Amino acid sequence: QVQLVESGGGLVQAGGSLRLSCAASGRTFSSYVMGWFRRAPGKEREFVAAISRSGSSTTYADSVKGRFTISRDNAKNTVYLQMNSLKPEDTAVYYCAASNTIVVITRTQRYDYWGQGTQVTVSS
Repeated sequence: QVQLVESGGGLVQAGGSLRLSCAASGRTFSSYVMGWFRRAPGKEREFVAAISRSGSSTTYADSVKGRFTISRDNAKNTVYLQMNSLKPEDTAVYYCAASNTIVVITRTQRYDYWGQGTQVTVSS
């Protein structure tokens, strides 16, 4: 199995920035497509961003395009989510996930491993 541990969440004012990190165990990190998802209060889990195995391709939810950036460092077994211009509606628990698929995907059902989540709260 693969263990994923998120960090970097916290409380930030609207317009501020946060950088989330997800550290993965094992030696096969570069074999996984990685994604970030979030679950806001009273809502279902939704896709945020995903990145290909090499890091050459990324995709984002429309709600975060231009504000969030996903990246990865395979040498460090870590994926990042840089969040800028944060809005109160970004408040959610953010989850890191890994998929055995080859292509970048956005469906939660196609991700095989999940972290415990980290809380992001944006005040107005």
